[in-house]
Amino acid sequence: MKIMAVDYGDARTGLAVCDKTEFLASPVGVIHDKSFSSVVQKVAYAVKEYDVKEVVVGFPQNMNGTVGERAEKCQKFARQLQELVEVPVRLWDERSTTVSAHQYLNETNTRGKKRKDVVDAVAATIILESYLNFRRNQKETASDGR
Repeated sequence: MKIMAVDYGDARTGLAVCDKTEFLASPVGVIHDKSFSSVVQKVAYAVKEYDVKEVVVGFPQNMNGTVGERAEKCQKFARQLQELVEVPVRLWDERSTTVSAHQYLNETNTRGKKRKDVVDAVAATIILESYLNFRRNQKETASDGR
């Protein structure tokens, strides 16, 4: 099943989609928009365009598990997106994904404007990979009879 991950941000929102086999997660772009409602509309359009069957929205809880201002915005984003699409929209823990994205871009020596343009899509890809790993582990656990 094709799944989309969203790394919502105030100025840039990253998107990633996996293939139908849920094996490969790939960045598909960044929405450069500061209007909350406009971004929700654009993501809803992308859900339909990419024909995804589920959406995971990064949920940046604080390291101690509490919900801060950024996480509240992501909850609101997920609720409004759910009103516009006919597929499930889930929140997924994304603590440290932006840090991981920057580390990856350091390793690939991506700098300057190009880095700023892709970091959110890379973060969305990391969110999606995390979610796909969780799904694979759930299937393995179920097939093991645990």
